Amino acid sequence: MSFASVLVLNGPNLNLLGTREPAIYGAETLDDVARMCRDAAERLDLSLDFCQSNAEHQLIDWLHAARTKVDGVVINPAAYTHTSVAIADALSAIDKPVIEVHISNVHRREAFRHHSFVSPIAEAIIIGCGTQGYVLALERMATILKTRKAQ
Repeated sequence: MSFASVLVLNGPNLNLLGTREPAIYGAETLDDVARMCRDAAERLDLSLDFCQSNAEHQLIDWLHAARTKVDGVVINPAAYTHTSVAIADALSAIDKPVIEVHISNVHRREAFRHHSFVSPIAEAIIIGCGTQGYVLALERMATILKTRKAQ
């Protein structure tokens, strides 16, 4: 039995990974990322829910449902990073540790991508590590959750 549960949320257009701008986002598909996350979760003794939606309201609904079901959230809000106060509010409302992930280095891209509504809420931010960033986020989340459980 897993010691903790983590929700991995993916925002808009991440369903196109592997075909959308591979020079920026790489060749791995979202299914590949899900598989990497499941493998990492098993190794880290975490249970995992992995979801993606292009709809802001769906991401918020999943976050609301997670309030009583998960111990932490890893989120790649994608374009909603820069636009959604609603997702930031939902993350604040669940009162769980949050790790923000971005596949590309958003600070080497267009200026509008440099601001995140999620970052002030996040315990950690992993940027520019490709899809490996998800595994790094799960590793960090496991450490955070184990530390909190020990206190």
